Amino acid sequence: MDGAAADGAAGASGRKPARRRNRRGEGAKLREEIVDAATAILDEEGDERLVTLRSVARRIGIAAPSIYPHFPDQPSIMMAVVRREFEALAVQLREARDREVDPRERLVAICLAYLEVARAHPGRYRTLFGGLWMPDLDTTSITADELMSLGNAPLEVLVEALGACVEAGRATSDDLFADAVALWMGLHGLAHQRSVTRAFPWPDDIELRIIGALAHLTGPDDGTGSAAPRPAAPQPVVP
Repeated sequence: MDGAAADGAAGASGRKPARRRNRRGEGAKLREEIVDAATAILDEEGDERLVTLRSVARRIGIAAPSIYPHFPDQPSIMMAVVRREFEALAVQLREARDREVDPRERLVAICLAYLEVARAHPGRYRTLFGGLWMPDLDTTSITADELMSLGNAPLEVLVEALGACVEAGRATSDDLFADAVALWMGLHGLAHQRSVTRAFPWPDDIELRIIGALAHLTGPDDGTGSAAPRPAAPQPVVP
């Protein structure tokens, strides 16, 4: 799809009248509006290729060249969107954790919150984890260091929660980072399969089985997590 077609598809329903010029010192506000507009297009279209400089500019009622002082290219806009979504994900995981007291229940709550994010915002989730957004480091302003730092905060929440389970005798992990990554991959696999599978007889406790097995949880059950009490449903994700 060429740029003009992409702009037309993303902007036909989202066109806004020209906005007034920002007053001096309001550049940060415009930057946030650009990121908000890109996120809205992503939510509506589910395809980051439709997030272009022209579609974003049309969405907020500015000329496309007005974006350049804030973002040099489309990948840099997407980087801002992705960075903000990872930060929001970390906040949501911490909030889910803090609603529980027991270390094991806190870890389970984090994992269920992760799955809720994937369910509530599939377009954003696919951009974060689906491999659809893969900027070319040779042709964009994005650096390898920027890409490598993405996702650190949510992963740290998992590592810390798993460590608390080990300290409390509720898990037997002997490599917190490796097991947290394995747990993350298990959750991602479940989230992905649920998004692409129209009908499948998922076990009612599939989440707990994945969490219990990959986190090496222990307790009154057999260690798989299948007999653990199901925690309260995660809170709906707020856009």
